[in-house]
Amino acid sequence: MKVCDLDTLGLDQGGHLLLKHALAGVAVGERVEVRGDSPELAVHVRAWCRAQGHGYEWPYVVRGASAGARERGADTTGGVAERAPSTWGLAARGALVEAGGPDFPFTLDEKSAVWTDAAAGIYRQAVAAQWDPAVAVDWNEPFDLPKEVEDAVVQVMTYLIENENAALVVPARFLGQIHPHFREVVGVLAVQVADEARHVEVFTRRAELKRGGGPLGLSTVGGQASLLTLLEEPDFALAHFLLSVLGEGTFLSLLSFLERYAPDPVTRRITHLALADEARHVAFGMAHLGAVMAGDPSLRPRLAATVRRRHDALASTAGLNSEVFDALVVLAAGTFTPAAIADGFAKVQTLEADMDEGRRRRLAKLGFDRDEAAELAELHTRNFM
Repeated sequence: MKVCDLDTLGLDQGGHLLLKHALAGVAVGERVEVRGDSPELAVHVRAWCRAQGHGYEWPYVVRGASAGARERGADTTGGVAERAPSTWGLAARGALVEAGGPDFPFTLDEKSAVWTDAAAGIYRQAVAAQWDPAVAVDWNEPFDLPKEVEDAVVQVMTYLIENENAALVVPARFLGQIHPHFREVVGVLAVQVADEARHVEVFTRRAELKRGGGPLGLSTVGGQASLLTLLEEPDFALAHFLLSVLGEGTFLSLLSFLERYAPDPVTRRITHLALADEARHVAFGMAHLGAVMAGDPSLRPRLAATVRRRHDALASTAGLNSEVFDALVVLAAGTFTPAAIADGFAKVQTLEADMDEGRRRRLAKLGFDRDEAAELAELHTRNFM
């Protein structure tokens, strides 16, 4: 029989650590003899055993089966559970979780709904790729633009800001619903929120750079209505599809266009930096939806129905802000001559074709056949996001 000799040390002076150590070395149901000269030792041991779930037959402690009635917050290999019970709460994945704790209301608690094996790698890339607007952009680099061109830049920045606000709010809305057991997914979305906050900052700073705090461009009812449908979608997979795969996927073409035809170095730099972030958001969206559909084939028709439903809801709106379209033409033209404007107009039309082709390609990668991919790409909101 194992003996735990506490000498003169009381349980209220750290003696419980020696007793715990002794019990850890015996099987459930086996006894450990407790010896010691501390006053009230028997009383303290009895109370401690009751609290810890052990039996008590002074001077013996019988190791209990519950030992606090704990369960491991992961399988024995430290893997990801198929479902994270609400009682695991905020515990670290793989921790021993004591029974009897509170239930946490994480509604997205199933691996099949949120998980992709690519999450860990994307998170590491995201953390490594973070940039500081104060350092990564030379806001004092000198340049001067004609008023009409500067106005066009401000209008485009105004449009980007409201779309990036939507791209921030949507993942932020779901962050608190995902069980922390799926920490890699939580991490990716948290960095995505930080990315979008940074984009809002730099687009705002560029819009105000030459304005001295003056007014920005126009935000339209149609644009706001389009973005509202993103915020109102309650399903994580469907909202993620509309935002990351279709909306931000389309923005890859737009940001690439703006970097190519930027009339000044600051605009070129911030669109280049934002483009790299958005590419990572799209990559996660594609990986996540691919993983979810692999286990749930019924998701694909639901995605298609969501696109059609959103198109019908926005059918009476004006679509893309005409001021934004004209601003893109001006940026692509570079100057106000008939030939340049004609060329700029053609380049914007090419941009729209590139956006459509990109949507088709991503939809096909998610398993849609060629005809349905073309249909859904065509139905995507004219507001781009």
